[in-house]
Amino acid sequence: MSRAQAESVIKNIIRDIGEECAAKGQAASETLVAFMVKAVVLDPENGFNVDRTLTREDVRQLVELCVGKLTEEGSPALDTLKMQVYFDMNYTSRREFIQEHQRLLATRLGPVSRDIMDMQARTQADLEELYRRIISYMLLSSGVGSPNDVNTVREAAAALQSVFPQEELGTFLSLSSQDKEQQLAELTAVVTGIRIFNKFLNKGGEGIDDLPMLLNEALPELSGAMEASLLQTRGLAWRYTALLEMLAGGQEPAGEKDQSPVLLRQALYNVRQHEALLKAILADVALCARQVETLQNDLESRLLNLKEAVQTRTAVSTAVVFPHFTVLSQLWAGLQDEMVLLNVQEAVALGLQPFLLAQAQLFPPAQLDLLLEGSEVRSDEQRMAESAEERVNVQEVRGRQWLFPGTTGNFSKLPLQYRGMCGYSLAARDGLLLPGNPSIGVLRLQDKYYVFSSREAAEQFSSCPDDFTSRVAERARRCPELIQLLELHHQFTGTTPYSEGPGGTLQVKAVCRCDSGTQTDTHLLETNLATTYQWNEWELRRQAIRLANLQSRVTHSTQTHLSHMRRDNDSQTYPPQDTACQTTRDGETNVPKPLVHMTRLRGRHEHPAVKTDLTRPVED
Repeated sequence: MSRAQAESVIKNIIRDIGEECAAKGQAASETLVAFMVKAVVLDPENGFNVDRTLTREDVRQLVELCVGKLTEEGSPALDTLKMQVYFDMNYTSRREFIQEHQRLLATRLGPVSRDIMDMQARTQADLEELYRRIISYMLLSSGVGSPNDVNTVREAAAALQSVFPQEELGTFLSLSSQDKEQQLAELTAVVTGIRIFNKFLNKGGEGIDDLPMLLNEALPELSGAMEASLLQTRGLAWRYTALLEMLAGGQEPAGEKDQSPVLLRQALYNVRQHEALLKAILADVALCARQVETLQNDLESRLLNLKEAVQTRTAVSTAVVFPHFTVLSQLWAGLQDEMVLLNVQEAVALGLQPFLLAQAQLFPPAQLDLLLEGSEVRSDEQRMAESAEERVNVQEVRGRQWLFPGTTGNFSKLPLQYRGMCGYSLAARDGLLLPGNPSIGVLRLQDKYYVFSSREAAEQFSSCPDDFTSRVAERARRCPELIQLLELHHQFTGTTPYSEGPGGTLQVKAVCRCDSGTQTDTHLLETNLATTYQWNEWELRRQAIRLANLQSRVTHSTQTHLSHMRRDNDSQTYPPQDTACQTTRDGETNVPKPLVHMTRLRGRHEHPAVKTDLTRPVED
């Protein structure tokens, strides 16, 4: 099957699954359905083999399994998958978000800008209309005020009149489109800076919000709410971990006796995923707070410097103040971006809450308290404090490279595998997630770094790392929510699951071919190349002798059998024409053939030459 045919089959399968889910009252996005298809195929219990073409029975079975999993009620695993898909579709990095925000703003302002560029003002009314459009464009582009507010428009018009009088519209109309766009951007920056400065002096700033104050209020509030949610999520993770440890140790919970370890593990994976995503958002909020602090400090210092420059002089040159106004506009735009970014981060954090309902309904807080009655619930910090004194003995575990704090540079920035979770407990303790303690020692294996929850776990894992990593991958195939939770995407790039009867295994199909291409410039700066340069003085001497010998040579050419007919030549001819003419009579003429004989051409010079005419008449 070709690649295009395979893609068509996959799209049809995804469409059929989505339609059946919608018929059962469950809305599923294409991304979620595609992820579920991959998860079902990877699970060895389902017995799919992607190395052969899927039959109709395989497709029917695949659709049924995916629909069953997507419409399952009260499944923490399904909620975890939905949480991961939601986060991937709605969360972007800081740089990508700012670029996308600026692109959307430019797209929305495109029609307004084109109207200004294409407008041909011929009357005074047209010039006034053009001036009003420029003011509206500046307000929309800067985002400091509404073009529908009369007071805001009046203030912006006054600021624009001070730097760009209406009489200069003729010069503006004579510019090219590119120059018009550049001048519009410069005027917008200057006018926005003037209005911000007037707001600082309490002499204007109509319609401009106090962004520094709003950000100073929003940042602590958002951080506090997210930290409270993170603490609650961590508390649930600690409780689920304690319950799973009790069941693994053979202890019976104090409450109900029929607790399912499978649902407990799914609930643990759910809250651990929520914790990881909240940490990522909180890290961005902290970065946003630092950026806001830097922008506010720069804004305050720039405003004070501009105030001193204006107040100490009776007349200020535009070359002095205009750069200050432009920088003010840029700093204010940076604060606007931070405000929008904060709103998006808050919306994403709130959007994660619905994906915690399944585990919250299965294990209400009152029921958890009853099950854990009399049991110790340890936090991640307590577990690390208990194992802080343990350290791997390098002499006992030889042949492995171990990294320890205090002896390794940038130890805290090591990219830990499994998102800092203990791989041994995940493989040997039936999928239990325990945080690893880097103080015990970090195992470096093939440029990958592993941490463990105890010294015994580290020693056991290091004795046979390939076995434990394959068991972790096997667990991730059976629980697909672990692929993103533990960041195992690279292990499933070329995975081919197959199962033939009972005892089927998994085989990882290596990627042995790829299409790639590179291009390297031979000389980056072609204009600086000296083609006649020679570093060898003997080569220079040889060239000098050759030039000297050329002075005593002549140019000649010779044509041989090997060289003739070798030149390309083109010619254009006209075909001959068949013509005829008719005369009235036939006639002919004849003239005598001249013949002259000369004597005495050689000999003495005193005798002149004698010339004899020997021409015979025509009649002879």
